[in-house]
Amino acid sequence: MDGVDAALIETDGEGVVTAVAAFTQSFSDDLRGLLWDAVEVAASLEDRALRPDPLTQAENEVTDIHGTAVESLLAEAGLVSQDIDVIGFHGQTVLHRPDIGLTMQLGDGARLARQVGIDVVCDLRANDMAHGGEGAPLAPVYHQALAAIVSRDAVVFLNVGGVANLTWVSADKPLLAFDTGPGNGLIDLWVLTHHGETMDRGGQLAGAGQVNETVLATLLDHAYFKRPPPKSLDRFEFELTPLDGMSAADGAATLTAFTAASVAISAQHLPASPELWIVCGGGRHNPVLMSELEIRLDAPVCSAEDMGLRGDTLEAEAFAYMAVRSLKGLPLSFPTTTGVSVPVTGGVLHRR
Repeated sequence: MDGVDAALIETDGEGVVTAVAAFTQSFSDDLRGLLWDAVEVAASLEDRALRPDPLTQAENEVTDIHGTAVESLLAEAGLVSQDIDVIGFHGQTVLHRPDIGLTMQLGDGARLARQVGIDVVCDLRANDMAHGGEGAPLAPVYHQALAAIVSRDAVVFLNVGGVANLTWVSADKPLLAFDTGPGNGLIDLWVLTHHGETMDRGGQLAGAGQVNETVLATLLDHAYFKRPPPKSLDRFEFELTPLDGMSAADGAATLTAFTAASVAISAQHLPASPELWIVCGGGRHNPVLMSELEIRLDAPVCSAEDMGLRGDTLEAEAFAYMAVRSLKGLPLSFPTTTGVSVPVTGGVLHRR
């Protein structure tokens, strides 16, 4: 809910990946508020094609700010639209209900293609869900390519965004991926509500508090953690009510511990202990969270940058990579990553 990460890569959609440039376009407070309104309205929908107010306005504004991000990225890289083959456009998720086969991302691929003059592949989750998958996580196919680049035989990529998800990559076992539980979403919501900030920058609030172990145990006693993978969830699956009455700092500390503890619980589903956990996404900027992960996991923890990768834009890179795979008809998801019945490709192409 904070902005658009845009990344430029050169790839064949298989083993060749070269990161070229990246750019982040922040959302305005007005757009962020509009998106929260859209999330509230989307929660009651059962048809992903519907766009009641304010969803249409939000979709147009989201699309346009993506266009601005693309133009800024190209300017920074010294390139023009004719230099680019395709854009992978994920859009803004406002609803994800895998239990009923429903996911909704705001973003008009045709509008974006016209705006920037580049072919666009969008709606990358729908085909997976149409074939029995949960539509998430999709980045594992890109993590698999990166594991080869960093030369690791058994590694876990942990992406801590609004929701946290992991990908197990091994040289001799099938790719495995699933959402582990909350990422930054609950922490951000708590901090916004109780501290007036959009996030716990540097983990300062959590660092000033104490973990309430009783509340943490209550949070961890959720049916989701007992389900075997593959599995995914919406960022609003968990509630803040168990924290009622807690101070802002203690609540932040407890929720930060909750994110790390849910990752540790999820590790029991891995085929074996990895040699390394590589953390990407915004959560790796929180030193309190990184410390909690180091304490709770039984293998070394590092940031994406420690491995020569770009943690802030790795997800954006992933959807660029998937757009190329979509053009080639290559699979984006697999039975062991989303629960889809067979490996499937996905995405809808809009010509410029």
